[in-house]
Amino acid sequence: MDIPSIKNEDQYEALREKGYSKEKSARIANSPNSGKKGGKAQPYEERTKEELYEQAKNIGIDGRSKMDKAELIHALRNN
Repeated sequence: MDIPSIKNEDQYEALREKGYSKEKSARIANSPNSGKKGGKAQPYEERTKEELYEQAKNIGIDGRSKMDKAELIHALRNN
């Protein structure tokens, strides 16, 4: 089985050192905005359910289609 490559190796290693799982570290390190700083994103509560759904889709949260807005926020914060 091929092991997928990590786009941001430094970030992946930093997350692993913090105790994140391999899967979560890889998902974060391979996200399109990996390693970018800013803090300019809207709080989840100010986003639409559709925006939250797309974010959940981008990071691969299972069961997202059956979640309401509050559940999507919880999943995004705890996944």
